[in-house]
Amino acid sequence: MLYQSEVGRMGSQEAIAAFWQVAPSGDEPADGSAAGADDQVGADIDDDLRAFANDLVRETMARVEAIDELLVAHAHNWRLERMAVIDRLVLRLAICELTTHPETPPKVVINEALELTRTFSGDESVAFVNGVLDAVRKALST
Repeated sequence: MLYQSEVGRMGSQEAIAAFWQVAPSGDEPADGSAAGADDQVGADIDDDLRAFANDLVRETMARVEAIDELLVAHAHNWRLERMAVIDRLVLRLAICELTTHPETPPKVVINEALELTRTFSGDESVAFVNGVLDAVRKALST
């Protein structure tokens, strides 16, 4: 959703709706009817998890300036615009969760961010994301 927002220049509501709307192919049924629940991305995801994901996207986008300040302060010698888009978005998402969801253990947030980075970015990025998030975690715990 954050990628759709960043690259597609969508607002949070538009990116959320676009993400959950239709199956990955984006094709509408041949009969012209709306996609059914079984055709939706994440149709098997429970409503609480879907709501959490949507809220985290909204929170991240609403707090992007404050998140970026933390990000820049702990990504030594890196400007935001030089970071790979996926790395920057994973970092923003994780920093948002670290700062707004204290009920989630920081190690869990960082581990999930590293899994996203492994899946959508490269091996070099994993070390970078880990280092930045660990520095942010330490700063937040003091």
